[in-house]
Amino acid sequence: MNFASSLTDVPHPGEFIREELDARGWSQRDLAYILGVHEQAVNLITSGKRGISPDMAKSLGKALDVSAEYFANLQKAFEMSNAREPDPAIEKRALLQSSYPVREMIKRGWLADTDIGLLEAQMLRFFGKNSLSDVPYMAHAARKTTDYATTTPEQLAWLFRVRQIASEMVVASYSENKLRDFVAGMPRLMADPEEARHVPRLLAECGIRFAVVETLPKANIDGVCFWLDEKSPTIGMTIRYDRIDNFWFVLRHECEHVLNRDGQGRLEDQKVDDLDGENGGVGEGLPDPERKANKAAAETCVPQDQLESFYIRKFPFISEKDMLGFARRIQRHPGIVVGQLQRKMDRYDWLTKHKVKIRHHVVASAITDGWGVPANVSL
Repeated sequence: MNFASSLTDVPHPGEFIREELDARGWSQRDLAYILGVHEQAVNLITSGKRGISPDMAKSLGKALDVSAEYFANLQKAFEMSNAREPDPAIEKRALLQSSYPVREMIKRGWLADTDIGLLEAQMLRFFGKNSLSDVPYMAHAARKTTDYATTTPEQLAWLFRVRQIASEMVVASYSENKLRDFVAGMPRLMADPEEARHVPRLLAECGIRFAVVETLPKANIDGVCFWLDEKSPTIGMTIRYDRIDNFWFVLRHECEHVLNRDGQGRLEDQKVDDLDGENGGVGEGLPDPERKANKAAAETCVPQDQLESFYIRKFPFISEKDMLGFARRIQRHPGIVVGQLQRKMDRYDWLTKHKVKIRHHVVASAITDGWGVPANVSL
């Protein structure tokens, strides 16, 4: 009886050696003599108790006039056939990780580190779907009819985390008039960085859910505007650039989206805002809603006619004293003025010391997720 047949369809290489010895009329002792090893070493191989090492494969090849690779392949085939079947969870975890930054989501507390069955259930709950095949970007069943080219998996995961947080927030009923009043009064908050702490409360009074969620690696997100329903606008921000000018520009940009009722429809079809470089300008290559939001943001940060007048009079010799005087006159923090002038001059190293940090003022009063502390929401 084949000593390996009860375990596998692939016989142990020792069986071939036994058959070869029988054909040649050699004993195991003869082969041991030829190989220059103890007879027990040959017996262990022919009885299937020991495998063939690379060194032994070469020796057997010379002794039996067969290629060493033949013995090596026999051993490999036998070992593979006897290897345990891998845990099915491996393939499922690979599928999830290839579609979304699952490990980072677990690290951030968005998902709990559980067995694969519960992890899949958490993913469905996170994205609000009944089947993994309905989750955007899932590698095994990405829907052909949906174009996700402008929103990456990392951005989409961040977007759904903002929704998860926003859905548990309680705010006043949305009032467009109150939001317009807030926007009109925004400049009064722009002179002192500490005034940013009032933003979450003032937005809530307007009926806007506001959350700060740290961006994910490679996500390139500044903010987003979307609606949980037609009466529930939401603004999410990352404050990935912890600077006073960036914070107010992005916030005003998203408020303009709300006022224009942008960002409605399915969440997976929304586009997050990356306002770096030209994306924060008014070039013809940008969609109309983005140009309009950027224009409103720039105007609120620094009135553009006054900025242009100052620039024409002072450029190219704009001193720090000139900038500080202009900031006092328009009642804006110098860092906000510097941010606008840097863009205009294309000199992002100019007077950067004035672009103070602001995130700590905002997160002190905002629902915040990230920087080592997850938001207290249901998984």
